[in-house]
Amino acid sequence: MGRLDRLQQTRALLRIWERYAAATMIPKQAYLDNLRLLRAVLSNEALSEGEFVECGTWRGGMSAAMLELGGQSRHYRFFDSFAGLPLASSIDGAAALEWQADPTGDNYHDNCTASRAEFEATIALAGVPADHIHIYEGLFDDTAPRAETGRIAVLRLDGDWYDSTMTCLQAFWDKVMPGGLVIVDDYGVWDGCTRAVHDFLSQRSASEALCRYGASSVTYLIKRADAGQA
Repeated sequence: MGRLDRLQQTRALLRIWERYAAATMIPKQAYLDNLRLLRAVLSNEALSEGEFVECGTWRGGMSAAMLELGGQSRHYRFFDSFAGLPLASSIDGAAALEWQADPTGDNYHDNCTASRAEFEATIALAGVPADHIHIYEGLFDDTAPRAETGRIAVLRLDGDWYDSTMTCLQAFWDKVMPGGLVIVDDYGVWDGCTRAVHDFLSQRSASEALCRYGASSVTYLIKRADAGQA
């Protein structure tokens, strides 16, 4: 790829950021690194028909970007309570408990609450047909295990806490395609999310490596082609 092509792609990603910056809590550098990572993985033609699943959407700023990069032919599944985060527990760590107890803190946003209407208004800007978008409203415990999904090309986890992360890994890991991407937004940020990833991989005897991408160190895994099923 030539310098001009790289510059054009960077400008395209910046335009996506500018469209949806008001609807995401993800900092600009991390947002752009998410998009660059998605774009790199989606160059694998074997993933061209896989679904996208995002667990934890807030106002839909990252969801809409995923729709734009994934295109109009595949299916997208979005999971959120649209009523804020569940209560953190001791396994999520002292920092999580302190953050949730202080409504005046940075990025509290009413315990990360966004309405379904706000979310739908954001993702509508991406122009993907409505029948390709599936929204699951409720706590992950109530929605993820019951969701009927196809094969997953991209799984993005943004559930913050231990139980939320573990529930989604248990529900969707086996459906991630070989070469598929799993992004864990809160790995290394909250103790609970970090512990859940390690506990799950250990329970499954999974050998996928945790990797970091870009200047913001987005944490991700690539599903192995020989990964066993439960």
